[in-house]
Amino acid sequence: MISTYWLEKRKNHWLRLEHLLDHSHRHGLRSLTHSELQELGLLYRQTAADLSAVREDPTAQYYARTLNFLLTRAHNTIYSGQKSSPFSIFHFYAYTYPQIFRQHLPLIIAATLLFVAGAVVGLVLTLTRPQFMHDVLGPQMMASIERHEMWTQSVVTVKPKASSRIMTNNMTVSFFAFAFGITAGLGTLWMMVFNGVMLGVVGAACWLYGMSTSLWSFVAPHGVLELPAIFIAGGAGFRIAQGLLFPGLLSRRDSLAQAGAEAVRLVVGTIPILIIAGTIEGFISPSAMAPKLKFTLAAAIAVIFFCYLFLPTRRPKQTVLSKEHF
Repeated sequence: MISTYWLEKRKNHWLRLEHLLDHSHRHGLRSLTHSELQELGLLYRQTAADLSAVREDPTAQYYARTLNFLLTRAHNTIYSGQKSSPFSIFHFYAYTYPQIFRQHLPLIIAATLLFVAGAVVGLVLTLTRPQFMHDVLGPQMMASIERHEMWTQSVVTVKPKASSRIMTNNMTVSFFAFAFGITAGLGTLWMMVFNGVMLGVVGAACWLYGMSTSLWSFVAPHGVLELPAIFIAGGAGFRIAQGLLFPGLLSRRDSLAQAGAEAVRLVVGTIPILIIAGTIEGFISPSAMAPKLKFTLAAAIAVIFFCYLFLPTRRPKQTVLSKEHF
């Protein structure tokens, strides 16, 4: 457990770091002297170590949130003068993003469970009240299912255009799941449950008409990327709601700013995922490829994708500020 003495001793260093950040925000990073730049880098590293220690103590979580916000400010200040490069983008997606994903995993799991709950509700309502699927899916889609025809055939004839449309639609769903976090999470909750209900209804309707293989062989190749991306966007929405509803020792404005910055980084990582998923959905999912091959492909994609997210990777070392400052 973190002692009160340790906290009081470290607070002076945190306040000093905050003072340097406030000064650089008002006058620019170049206004700091050589020694102050050295001190800023040292305090940044020390505070990062303090955050790791504080996170181990369940009773000091409000200090963890405060230090996390302070480190975010420090990181943005220190690296604001660095030019972006293709390598920095690669570094973000290869090393930083999986860490961001794992850090917010509880919120992503919450979004996933809401989606699954919605799917179960849609499934049960369809099986107990068949008229429900007619009301939800509409006459055109139901007529296609009753003829044992997949409604995705139009995608095959206009693959590039359809793929672009699919990407846009998926990104729109993900964006709204993220943005609706500002409604204290109610909008995000609705998006997760609603989309889950829709999948449950479609799955049940296809099962009743003997089209389960056709449906899931279509969904599997792109769904192993598309659905997790939507869950991640939902987790980002819940992070915004968390910052809004539970500010801790921070002001509600600062808490929301911190949560928003974290949520944006979380949802930005879904963009290439959705692009790949949309390409697969436009070109491979509706193709005449044998269902076994589609399921095999989906399994391979899922293994690669989840290894990327969950297996720690060794990242190249970075220096804080340039070497000329030390």
